[in-house]
Parts: sequence; C-alpha cells; structure tokens
Amino acid sequence: MLRRQWLSAASLLVLAAITCAPEICQAAPQPFHTFKVTVYIPVQAVERMGQDPAWMRSSWQTISSRLHVDQVFIEDYRSGVSADDATLARVKQFFVSQGVAVAGGMAMLGAGRSAQFQTLDYAVPRDRELASRMSALLARHFDTFVLDDLYFFNTKSDSDITAKGGQSWAQFRMRTMDEVSRDLILKPAKAANPNVKVIIKFPNFYPFFQEMGFDLKNEPKIFPEIWTGDETRYAPTTDQQLRPYESYEIFRYFENIAPGRNGGGWVDPIAMQYLDRYASQLWDTIFAKAPAINLFQYTDLLQTADAANRDAWQRLPTTFNYFDMARQCCGGFPGMPGARDPLLADAVEYALRKVDDAAGALGQPVGLATYRPYDSTGEDFLPETAGMVGVPIEMYPQWPQARTVFLTQAAATDPNIVRQIERHLRGGDNVIITSGLLRAIQDKGFDQVTDMRVTRSVVPASEYVEGFGFGAGTVLGHSRPILFPLIHFYTNEEWAVLRGVAGQGGVPLLLMDHYGQGELYVVAVPEEMSDLYSLPSPVLNALRRYLTPGLPVRLEGPGQVSLFEYGNGTFVVESYLDHPAAVRVIGGFAHLTNLTAGTASDGEPEPAIPSFLVPPSAPAGRQQFGYELRIEPHSFVAFRAGH
Repeated sequence: MLRRQWLSAASLLVLAAITCAPEICQAAPQPFHTFKVTVYIPVQAVERMGQDPAWMRSSWQTISSRLHVDQVFIEDYRSGVSADDATLARVKQFFVSQGVAVAGGMAMLGAGRSAQFQTLDYAVPRDRELASRMSALLARHFDTFVLDDLYFFNTKSDSDITAKGGQSWAQFRMRTMDEVSRDLILKPAKAANPNVKVIIKFPNFYPFFQEMGFDLKNEPKIFPEIWTGDETRYAPTTDQQLRPYESYEIFRYFENIAPGRNGGGWVDPIAMQYLDRYASQLWDTIFAKAPAINLFQYTDLLQTADAANRDAWQRLPTTFNYFDMARQCCGGFPGMPGARDPLLADAVEYALRKVDDAAGALGQPVGLATYRPYDSTGEDFLPETAGMVGVPIEMYPQWPQARTVFLTQAAATDPNIVRQIERHLRGGDNVIITSGLLRAIQDKGFDQVTDMRVTRSVVPASEYVEGFGFGAGTVLGHSRPILFPLIHFYTNEEWAVLRGVAGQGGVPLLLMDHYGQGELYVVAVPEEMSDLYSLPSPVLNALRRYLTPGLPVRLEGPGQVSLFEYGNGTFVVESYLDHPAAVRVIGGFAHLTNLTAGTASDGEPEPAIPSFLVPPSAPAGRQQFGYELRIEPHSFVAFRAGH
C-alpha cells in the first residue's frame, strides 16, 4: 500500500527539542492515535511567510501550541500568483526545523474571476507551459506534492471549441486531463525529481466530475495516491447543497476506487454556519477510516472560533461543547477574566480529540452495497440522502459482491445494467432500485423482469400505510404533503409493501416483485429527495427494515440521524438535528457498551415482527434486542455490541 511518508516520531522529538523553546514544547498538543493531521498553506500565505519571517514564526507558534500538526503542504501556484525557488526553500526549511513533515501543493486556477473558478486553459500553450513549470518547481523542493482539487478544466475558449471537435465536452476534457496528468504534471516532475510522488485530490462534486475533466476511472491509475474532498459545509445556503453524510460516504467510495491508496480526507470551514457543522465534517471523515485529514487552510486556523448560530443547543451536553473547549484551551469562556479567545485551531483540536479514542475501536465499514458506475450522474447525492435517514451506504464503482445491491438512476450509465440486475436476481440475490432508475430502463428491456413502470403522474402523500395482501394495512403516521412519482404495477404480481395515502387514493412508496430466486424492490424517491427527512419515523423504520436486512444493526427514529456500521461489532450514531433526538438501535446483541461514555447496558428483547411485515429476504436469526438512546444535537455516540 502506498501511503505518505512521515517523519518518524523519534525524528520529530529530536527536531522539536532542538528548535523550540522549552515552554512551547511542553505545551504542544500530543499526536493523535488513529490519524495524521495536515495543513494546507496557499501561495498567498507562503509569499507572506517568505517576506515576513517574524509572522511565519509567530503564526506557526500560535497554531502548533493549540493543534497538533504532522505535515504541511506548501503551495507554489494559485490564481496567477506563484512562489519562486528562494521562497519555497525558506518556508520549507522553517517547517523542517520545527519537526514537521513537508510537501508541496498547487492549485491550477487562472488569474481573475475569483468568485467563479476559471481553470487553466489546457488547449493554450501558455497555460500548458505554466502547469509544466509549476510541477517541476515543486518537484525540485519536495518528494511529495498534491494537486488541489481545482485541477480540472472548465474553459470554453475558441481554442477549446476547435480542439474539442465532435467530442462531447466530457470526453474532450477527460482525455485532455489524462494527457495533462501524464505529460505536463508527472513527466516534468519526474525529470526534476525521479523519486517524487504526486497526489491528486478529488473534490466533493463527484456526480459531475466527467464534465469538468476529472477521470475517476483512469486518474487514480495515473497517480500513485489520491485524497478525497470531504467538505460538505452548510447545505441550505450553499449552491452545492451537499448532504453532511457525504463527508463519510465520498471517502468510502473513493477508497473502493483506489483501495489502500486513498491517503486522507480534506475539509474546510467555508460556509460552515456554526462550529458543529465543521466538527461533523472532521468526525465523519475519521468514521470513514481516513488515515489522515487535511485542513484547508493555514490562516483560517488563526481566526476566532465564536459561538454564532448555535444558541438552540449551546447549553446542551453536545459532542462539540463550546464551553468545555474554551475552558480547556483558553482558560474560560470569552470575556471571562484571564481568558483568551478560542481560535479555529482550538476548535479543530477539541473536535478531533473527541473522535480519536472512538475511532481506534472501529473496524471495517459495512453498509448497503451500492453500485455507482464511473462517470455517472442521475439522482445526484441520493446515496448520501439515504445515509442521512439512517441507511448505512457502502458505494462501489463496480457491481459489488453482496447479497443485496442498491441502485440509483446513476446505474443506467452502465449499458449492461438490465443484464446485471437479472443475473443477480436469478442467482437468488436481491436488488433495490429507485424510481429514477426504473424510469430510465423501463423501455430498455427491463419489462422482461418486471411490469412496474413509472408514470407521468406525481401524487402528494400525507398519510402512510405498511403491509400487503388483502385487508387493511397498518397506519404509520402523517406528514405535510410530499410529492412522489406514481408507479404503475399489477395487483397480485407486484406488491406495494409501503404506501402513501392522498385523499381517497394512494401512491406506492416501496414495491416488491419476485424474479427467479431473488426479490426486486422499487423505492419511490420524492420529487425533492430531501423530503425523505420529513417522513414520519415509523415510515423510515419500515424502509430501513426492507433496505438493510443483512446488516447487524438497524436504526429507528427520525431523519437526519445517521448510522455508521463496522464489521467488528462497533457502530456510531450521529445526529445532524438542531434538537435532541430519541432513537432506538436494534440488533442481535444482548449487551451494549457506550464507547463514548464508558458505560454498558442490557437490551430489551424485541417482540417478533408479524410475518406479513418481514421482508422475505430477512435472515432468520437469533433474538433481537432494542436500546433506547438520546442523541444530543450535532453529536455522535460510539458503541460496541456484545452477546
């Protein structure tokens, strides 16, 4: 496995003893047990360090006395600003003298249009020469450097239009960036330093990679290591509207694309709205088993960490406890006599300490096996939305080896998807597809598997019923009206096991069909997929029971509470809600240890579920036990199951 080369602990201690004052060394935070911490320094800060060594020393003393940092990335180019050899050498030498591992970095943006990213134009000789020159410059100074995730291609100049010809923009850009990677990045870097390792950092908007030139199939083969953009920020007010669960799931997906070569996750405090939102990005990256986490960027860590926008839960015992952080780092709450203002570096140190001990107990992540082909789009970020309602997801770029496989509309990109589904069902396994995928393939041979079809109608549901067969179902609750696509099915051939009620009519939410020895399920996805959060808890409980019959733990409770499961009997429950949440976890274990609090409890035996509510594919197993939990706002709790 290729991993970043770190300075040994002994080397760090020797260098620290030589180069820093005794009082600073004694106060320096200790390394984390389960992951490394890196910090990215953009070229503007690098330039300031080169021109103002006093600021470089003082800013680093401030950060390093509050947050343990294992490595820094020193950037040589961004947005038309570039550092020279002398500056890179001076800044590098300073951090080496502080006992910190060093690496390079570059962000391939053109000059201007700072509010809208404009990349280099790789059809223009001037920009191609710049990329080659900056790559060689980094390689002369560093044995490792990273390409910031602005390493994409979004220009549409006359030169680009001519070079593209009859190709699609996605085809043209991916082929161009593959060539740029080999000839303009790796080739000059290797010429300058044969031992250099170049890392590509992929961003968070993976459903749109192909349009920007990111080649998720081939670039991880071109570069020896990848890093993952886990920034999810605050969804309601940001244009990407990323789900918080993506900070976990995208790392898992990229780990399955490049096993053992996904070097770490990358987060930032941009548009975080409140400190807990930033902390959860850090935690979820570690829950995904990232071996390192990168903090973008250096000067942000020097900013004040205030308690804005968290009044609703400020005085609750949340995982990120602002008062406790201020007491530990700064002698008390801001404004108290003798207290200093907490910085973002303090907040990061506090948040990462909270997750460090629990992370060491977690095993290999497991979840509902989800197939998402390379370069695919459709029902974008739906797997992350499922994760936000308590369905653990493990996503793969190839058809996974799993009893149950979950497919969204993105799977329609695979030209053999109907054949793959049929083969899986005939083999006695199960497939769960979404209404979006059904709509995409229902006229492409899938009618030989099922008669279900997505119609053009959309129906608002506000009441929900579970059960199938003759007679009345079980009412599960009510919500505000939520729009669902209407799926047509044949009574007594396909079965609506979960239904919405609209006036005197209904809309199937979860349908089941039998094919060969397997079971096919179709999930009706709301027109606005985040409306899944608004479904009553009993409806979500029923969905989880059908979607995750083979997983060792099942969550019951409201939306915006996630479950992270691991193969060694550990799991984590995390809430993204602004208020405390009452949840229940169910599994075949009679005892449960709270790894966060260090307490243990016995479960209550679960009553048997009526046979007509049990998925046929559910494994016959031992007695199930339930545990009632209260999860504080924006908090997590880790557990270990026992028998």
